[in-house]
Amino acid sequence: MQSIAYSTRKLTIAIILLFLLCGGTGIVSSWLLGSALDKQAAASALLRNHMEADMMHDAVRSDVLAILASSEPGIGIKLDDVRKDLGEHLATLRKHIAEDVAFKGDTAIEAATAKVGNPMVAYANAAQQIADTATGNPAAAKRLLPGFFQQFSVLEDSMAAASDAIEHYSDGTAKAGATLGWITTGLLVATLLAAIGGALYAARLANRRLVDPLITLSDSVARLVTEPGTPLPETDRQDELGALARAIAQFNQQVEAANAEKQATTELIVETVGSGLQKLAGGDLTTHVEAHLSGPFARLKQDFNVAVDSLRTLIGSVHSGAGSLRRASTEITAASEDLARRTEANAASLETTTAEVRQIDQRLKTSVQAATETVGRADQTIEAVSTGRSRVSNAVTAMSRVSESAKGIDAVIEGLDKIAFQTRVLAMNAAVEAGRAGEAGRGFAVVADLVSALAMRAEEEAGRARDQLTVTQVEIGTAVAAVEDVDGAFSSISENAQTVHRLLGQVAADNRVQSESISRLSETIRVMDYSTQQNAAMVEETSAAARNLMAEIGQLVEQAAQFRIEDGATASPARAAARPSYALPVASVAVVSEEAWV
Repeated sequence: MQSIAYSTRKLTIAIILLFLLCGGTGIVSSWLLGSALDKQAAASALLRNHMEADMMHDAVRSDVLAILASSEPGIGIKLDDVRKDLGEHLATLRKHIAEDVAFKGDTAIEAATAKVGNPMVAYANAAQQIADTATGNPAAAKRLLPGFFQQFSVLEDSMAAASDAIEHYSDGTAKAGATLGWITTGLLVATLLAAIGGALYAARLANRRLVDPLITLSDSVARLVTEPGTPLPETDRQDELGALARAIAQFNQQVEAANAEKQATTELIVETVGSGLQKLAGGDLTTHVEAHLSGPFARLKQDFNVAVDSLRTLIGSVHSGAGSLRRASTEITAASEDLARRTEANAASLETTTAEVRQIDQRLKTSVQAATETVGRADQTIEAVSTGRSRVSNAVTAMSRVSESAKGIDAVIEGLDKIAFQTRVLAMNAAVEAGRAGEAGRGFAVVADLVSALAMRAEEEAGRARDQLTVTQVEIGTAVAAVEDVDGAFSSISENAQTVHRLLGQVAADNRVQSESISRLSETIRVMDYSTQQNAAMVEETSAAARNLMAEIGQLVEQAAQFRIEDGATASPARAAARPSYALPVASVAVVSEEAWV
């Protein structure tokens, strides 16, 4: 039987050949179709070119007729325009005929186009001759027209033969292209079907030779896990799959042998190590594994014996250290209880101190508030004194103005006195003049007497006013002096009030500083009280933990005493030694009465 690798290589080569066949067929078909399309395109271009040449030779005939018709005035055809069109049409005709003659690829076309060149030249020359003659002699040009038509007929016959040859060639290329298309399509379909058939055959061969046997072998190997001794298929094959099946069968035999050896070793381990573990669970630390174990189980035996020796040493250490732990835990418990009592006493003292300091702080705050209010009242007093001083100053100024006004009144009285004196003098002169006048001046004399009496009375009243004004000036001076004395008194009061205000401000500032200090002290004591209470709670927790530790150590000692160590003796629980109390006296806190701070 051939190997799977050899069969796979053969199959791969066959598939590659099929792909090459399909690809080669496609390439050849594309090349052939391209060539056919190129020939068909060339034939179409040649046919289109020849048709345009045929149109041009008809256009030249129309131009010649138009040239002849231009000699008639009533028609309205311009000779120059027609000659220009004739030149363009002749050039196009020569170009297309030259392209027809230049075509190579078909003998019939080459023979037909070769017969077009000379008639085309004769036709063009005849048309040009008519055009040249019509410029000077239209009648002579018309006589040349029959020869021109004869050349037109010759050229038309030769171009018709060329048209037939070109059309025949174009139809042949189209039919050949269609036939080639069908042939290439058939080849492509055949090669594709061959490739599909080869692929299906290869897939069927792979399933029959490789996939199905692998699935069967995989199922058998899976059953080996739950059904030992299951026979493996494909072991008689001589390829790679047979070698794999035989290797799996051999590995299965080795696994079964290893399982049997493992079972025997497991039973030995259970018999030896298991019994040792049972003794170890019973508290016997003198047991050892003496059985002979090989392989990795020898390390298990060694580790078990080393572990038992280490455990025996550890339990011995526990025996010796359990007593010390119990004594130490007893001392820690007693010390924790003493510390808890002292901490509670300190907490009570701090609480009392906190209450007293809080009362001191409250009283200092009250004193600060009272001092602040007193300072405010002192400010009001200073403000009132300042207002009084300003008012007294205004009074002194008013008195000074009154004194100055009195002096002015004295001057006015003196002026009135002088006026009264002069009036009396004038009255006397009037009386003298009235006496000189006799009877005629008697009435005037009476008036002069009355005026004189009035002047004398005015002098008397001015004197009394001067006396009264003198007394008033004296009284005003006394009042000014009194007001000045009041102003001095107000000044002294203002200075004393400012001194009191400064002292009260200093007292209030000192009280405020003391209050702030006492507040900080109170806050510090409060924090200390809180911390002491926390410490007391923590000490209580520590004491409880110490008691729990002592109980657990007692249990540990009792449990350790159950083990039998090397000398065959068991450890006895260590007894707790008595410990003196560490309680310290608590300082009493003196309670300060409220009267001491008032």
